[in-house]
Amino acid sequence: MTIKYKRILLKLSGESLMGAQGFGIEASMLKQYAQQIKSVIDLGVEVAVVIGGGNIFRGLQAEKSGIERVQGDYMGMLATIINGMALQSGLEEAGMYTRLISAIEMKEIAEPYIRRRAIRHLEKRQGRYI
Repeated sequence: MTIKYKRILLKLSGESLMGAQGFGIEASMLKQYAQQIKSVIDLGVEVAVVIGGGNIFRGLQAEKSGIERVQGDYMGMLATIINGMALQSGLEEAGMYTRLISAIEMKEIAEPYIRRRAIRHLEKRQGRYI
């Protein structure tokens, strides 16, 4: 098989993590995503994943509740981190080494986003890198 791309950015919807549920994170969806991502990495493709947080919180809906737009956006970013942590667990359970990176500083949970560092993580590929 010929690989067309060396590196991809995969955007996953937070809502897709709900599976058949109406909210939250369904474990089978984490497992399914992990297996699919692993199959791409096994082909030699560098994979970076961006995931949304709509299954937990939507910033636009917050405005309707009287929450200031910027505050709602920050709440959505926290939901994104929660989903990132869940996906990270699923990927590591499938045997992949991961890095969780965030533009909002949360040193105990995620590395700070520095573009060159993120690219370097992909390039190093010690074991399986996401």
